[in-house]
Amino acid sequence: MTQVLREALIVGAAFLAYYAAVVVVLLAARRLLKPPGELVRKLFHISVAGSMFVPLHLLSSWQLATGMLLGFGVLFYIVISWAGRYPRFMRALHERHPGEVRSSLALMFFTMAVLFALGWGWLGPDSKFMVVAPILGWGFGDASAALVGKKWGRHRLSHPWVDNKKTTEGTIAMFVFATAAILVTLIGYTAWPWYACLLVALLVAPVTAVVELVTRNGLDTITVPLATFAWLLAVVTLFGRLGVL
Repeated sequence: MTQVLREALIVGAAFLAYYAAVVVVLLAARRLLKPPGELVRKLFHISVAGSMFVPLHLLSSWQLATGMLLGFGVLFYIVISWAGRYPRFMRALHERHPGEVRSSLALMFFTMAVLFALGWGWLGPDSKFMVVAPILGWGFGDASAALVGKKWGRHRLSHPWVDNKKTTEGTIAMFVFATAAILVTLIGYTAWPWYACLLVALLVAPVTAVVELVTRNGLDTITVPLATFAWLLAVVTLFGRLGVL
């Protein structure tokens, strides 16, 4: 067995164990604590975003990580399609309509693979924050927007480009939590001073929130992370040339 194959099998097993633990914990919490279904759904989304740390830090190359993400995207799509025969299981994940979970997972794995290829492969291993920040900005921002918007949202946004379910309160929550997620990522992954990290986060998070606001049909899984990556790259490149970073 080659070293690469051994590495892929070990990390693949860790990846599967991560998702098995997530599902077990969420199902147990739903049964014992009976949290709102939307909370369970968004915790699952955040868990999916967090799964990127397994290949990002346990695999030695971006090619292997990207291939693994695409492979698991296909595998999970097939498995969840099969699990759809058991409505009780899918209801436990608060699936709103048939195929939502499998489609969302497949899109997220594809998005992660693209970000790994760009942020790690194209920009280099020292730029892994370019992978983490867009994904966590989406994960925590989207979850907070949905939870805050549904519970406390009172001012619905009316615009031809905006889904009429979106609220001002939810969008503000998206901005705040995306800012926090991006800020923590930059502090943890770069050697920049905290105020530079904060400035970058404050400049990038509005794009994260606006793109989520205008994206329909659940495609924010793709549009938000990729738009955040593009704008973050532009800001970092500009600040680098200006000597700010």
